[in-house]
Amino acid sequence: MAAVEVVRTGVLTTVQDGGRRGHAALGVGASGAADRASYALANRLLANPEGAAALEVTMGGLTLRARGTVAVAVTGAPCPVTVDGRGAATDTVLHLGDGAELRLEAPCSGLRSYVAARGGFDTPIVLGSRSTDTLAGLGPPRPEPGTVLRIGPPPRALPAVDWVPTRPFPADELSLRVVPGPRDDWFTDDALDVLLGSTYEVTARSDRIGARLTGPLLHRRGGGELPSEGMVPGSLQVPPEGNPVLFLADHPVTGGYPVIAVVVAADVARAAQARPGARLRFHL
Repeated sequence: MAAVEVVRTGVLTTVQDGGRRGHAALGVGASGAADRASYALANRLLANPEGAAALEVTMGGLTLRARGTVAVAVTGAPCPVTVDGRGAATDTVLHLGDGAELRLEAPCSGLRSYVAARGGFDTPIVLGSRSTDTLAGLGPPRPEPGTVLRIGPPPRALPAVDWVPTRPFPADELSLRVVPGPRDDWFTDDALDVLLGSTYEVTARSDRIGARLTGPLLHRRGGGELPSEGMVPGSLQVPPEGNPVLFLADHPVTGGYPVIAVVVAADVARAAQARPGARLRFHL
């Protein structure tokens, strides 16, 4: 059976799939790929079944060595890619011979790239998913140099295209759509206008759990805290100091700080590609 050996992991590399659905009542979040669209594209290029496990690579730095012949695809944040030192393309199917090395450098824009292998990475399934949940500690451990990742049997379907065009990643500023609430009534009358009329910067304290933002403060009407209630990806939760946190793939399933607005599901994947220093603007 084909496999890849991890030679170098970079800042953070995890195994991710479509997510761990249906366990929120037990306190287990969905996790899964932070940028679902880029993850899904990598699998479509290889004709993998929906939900096949891939690698999510934060800020590049990954090197893999093929054991056997392996077909792979690299999508998401555009980064320099080489195969045995020769330049290779993203958003296409790459064929690695036995012993070939695939290397990803830091992306020029965006934050997270995805490496899928034809057949998917055959890591253990935990509660219906192969995803690594960095908050709960569920799923396979983070790959380390020397880790060997087995690849499952190739699907019967064959890849239908060699390459797909993708939109360029905005490097400095993102505009994200939001729905007000559910707790915007906990804030002063002008707080929502402040959120919608300001620019917020992604800080270095961000991760797969959420993007911590800094900008004009969002003030509450009074003191006290909410009883814990359910949270969803895209929630803009506001701790007492007033700077919002944008929840991403590994967010907690409950929280006690009020949510002033929620980024629509279609834009959460784009938000997951915002690197520290990126500017975010929100509109209804």
